[in-house]
Amino acid sequence: MTKVGSAATVGTLVIACALLTSSTAFAKDPGGSQFDVSGSNETDSGQTLESRIIFRGSTGGTGAKETGQFTPVGDWTPPACWYEPKWTPAEFSKEFQKEWNIPHASGVGEAYALSKDYYINGEPYKDFNKSETGKGMWWDAVRDKSREESGDPAAFACDTKTFWVENGETPTVENAVTPKILADLAYSRIKVPDTEVTLAPANTTKVNLPTWAWLDRAKFQDVSVTASLDVGGVNLQATTTAKPIALKLEPGTSDAEVYPSSGECTFNDDGSIGEPYAKGKADQTPPCGIRYLRSSGDGSFKLRATITWEVSWTGTGGAGGDLPNGTFGTEQNVTVQEIQAVNR
Repeated sequence: MTKVGSAATVGTLVIACALLTSSTAFAKDPGGSQFDVSGSNETDSGQTLESRIIFRGSTGGTGAKETGQFTPVGDWTPPACWYEPKWTPAEFSKEFQKEWNIPHASGVGEAYALSKDYYINGEPYKDFNKSETGKGMWWDAVRDKSREESGDPAAFACDTKTFWVENGETPTVENAVTPKILADLAYSRIKVPDTEVTLAPANTTKVNLPTWAWLDRAKFQDVSVTASLDVGGVNLQATTTAKPIALKLEPGTSDAEVYPSSGECTFNDDGSIGEPYAKGKADQTPPCGIRYLRSSGDGSFKLRATITWEVSWTGTGGAGGDLPNGTFGTEQNVTVQEIQAVNR
């Protein structure tokens, strides 16, 4: 049977103690702890177990020259906190003792006694459920560290105490890990290629001269990240895939025209964008490009090239669907010179 404890059971008393003795340090209940999420099973500075979720795929650090994390279109954000299986009974016992390994200052003793009753003395759990070893896991909250540190309220929404879940059961707690949560977390870890476009003329062009822009298919292919969790009777995974669908060019000045007029160059059937410049095309309008209407003087314009990525996911049990599009762009300098005429 799955039992879920309310944070109010122990948390209320701990908070009350803090208010009464604000200058006195005390240990928090292990439930709802902060964990650094790095996608590994390593320890956090040798102090506490990180998330057991593993990420693989286009997560960066693979030797690519430049990669970046794209930005979701709209106000969508990945989960700031969730619950997942964290400890065996023996591991939770060790974690519990470590959390409470402080002098019992004013108020702390009472809070410790209540937690001890809850997890050790049979109200409702006895000796951390060691008699159920192998039959389930203790679940706890994981918080996105950066959002917790920034004070994002969403990171504190997972305030339910550490709770026991038998193997094969699905907890009813909101934000308990699911394939969709894994997909959302994978989304936030996708790294995509740098979007520097090839230009002709390269880097330096002339006023009123069409500048051709293109991207090769070899550089812009679908990228994906798989998030998996296999522990304590839970075996879930989800793969989030981003597909490039459009390139947007922003010349860096209002004194310019873009091709097409929308500024968005769509992908060709072969996966490339635009068309490479070739001899004899100087008087043609490029399918993707820019025409600058004035000189950049002694400096340069910052051309911004932004790729839009279409995102979808698939997961355990045939689950899947769409996620918000993402965008990622970089800037490159373009020098625009006046065309010099010579009168004879």
